[in-house]
Amino acid sequence: MNEIAWNKLGAYLNETQILGSIQNTLYWDQNTIMPREGASWRADQLTYLAKILHERTSSNVLSDLIISAETELKGSNEVDEVQFKSKMKNIELLKKELDRQSRIDPVLVEHLARAKSRGYESWQQAKENSEYKIFLPYFRELIKLRIEESKQISNKLSPWETLAQPYEPDITKEWLFKIFNPIKEAIPSMLKSTKQVKKDKWDLDNNSQKYLSEKLLDVFGRDKNLVAVAESPHPFSITLGPRDFRVTTRIVKGEPFSSFLATAHEWGHSVYEQGLPSQSHQWFAWPLGQATSMAIHESQSLFWENRIVKSKAFSESFFKFFIEKGCPLKNYEELWKSMNIFKGGLNRVEADELSYGLHILIRTELEIELIEGNLDPEDLPFEWNNMYEKLLGVKPPNDKLGCLQDVHWSEGAFGYFPSYLLGHLISAQITSKLEEDLGLIENLIANQSYKSIIDWLKENVHKYGRSLNSMELVKDVTKLELSPNYFISYLEKKINLLN
Repeated sequence: MNEIAWNKLGAYLNETQILGSIQNTLYWDQNTIMPREGASWRADQLTYLAKILHERTSSNVLSDLIISAETELKGSNEVDEVQFKSKMKNIELLKKELDRQSRIDPVLVEHLARAKSRGYESWQQAKENSEYKIFLPYFRELIKLRIEESKQISNKLSPWETLAQPYEPDITKEWLFKIFNPIKEAIPSMLKSTKQVKKDKWDLDNNSQKYLSEKLLDVFGRDKNLVAVAESPHPFSITLGPRDFRVTTRIVKGEPFSSFLATAHEWGHSVYEQGLPSQSHQWFAWPLGQATSMAIHESQSLFWENRIVKSKAFSESFFKFFIEKGCPLKNYEELWKSMNIFKGGLNRVEADELSYGLHILIRTELEIELIEGNLDPEDLPFEWNNMYEKLLGVKPPNDKLGCLQDVHWSEGAFGYFPSYLLGHLISAQITSKLEEDLGLIENLIANQSYKSIIDWLKENVHKYGRSLNSMELVKDVTKLELSPNYFISYLEKKINLLN
């Protein structure tokens, strides 16, 4: 088939993706090794790239290329049905994104890019000083700009729903609360039913923690030629190129499992990215070669962190490495229980699987109120502390341990937080199908069958890219609509094992 128009569109998308990966590389550097004094120039760089990227993703040139490629595709008799459907899905997704980008004022794009860089820098300073007021004016500006962006994009959805679409396509507040409410009702009573275990105070030096995180990735099968690891204030995973995957972690004093679990979590994100479709017309530049939603992304990271690393079988197989580095625990059961203490706390990243959902519910409800105009940003610390006391029984003593703990809002990422809890629900439901096909997860871990697990995930989850949205994917894999019941059942069983 003579694909002249299709290849022209592909070349344009490839150039756009190169610019996007340069933007990602600068972001990675900003979060890892960039000196603080480089912030102002980095803001100029990222603002410029955001401007150029918006021009390319909203241009008449792109629109004409899409129309020509679609016309060529529909007029061809040489494309088989499967290939035709996948290419038409690419066209559909490109049109949807073009429509969204075309509605946004280019001047607003520049203002937002600069506000995100300034927001991130002010958040870092505010967190260091535990003083929300340092961040407040930048936060207020970010909220204002993102509300304006939502109004430009759509008048059919609420401002928060509009901003949440890139993270979770087709999400609505009504659907979200319907699936979250059973969790909100179940978790507080489950927390009360858990056996109260005193957390042992011990730690490992930085080099030991780095060694354990590296060993973890080696056991999982990480290819060092593909995946690089660094440290950052907030752990994240990012893809810089078709064969360039970056993972970051952080070491928290007094929390010997923090870096270890964060590494497992970010590994899950990276494995998903590595398993996305690799056909030439899809990979990297085309929509079908991209992740379908952040909820699916989080389901993969939470699977590796919680279902794998926090399992008893994993503690049994990995305990020797902890002992090697001076861990004071007596046996693998103590290691397993130490990684699974269920107790309401202040920090989301360090939270256990049970209380984690409440951390997300708090953030989701607060950001909806902020974006829908029902909560003044100045009142955020008070409302945050109030909800923590009500749902988790703890009150943050300062802003650093309270509303400044997460990076997301400092970068204008409103609508992301629900993905974490949705990820827990999806992970639980998909794991039930994985066990149906491969056997109990504990046995797979005991046998070090990580390649079999990754292969199953690639075949049943990763390979779809954006051809299915998250809810369609869950139904395709499990033959059922997404339900909170799998996650609740999993938590109940784990509580019984630990008690």
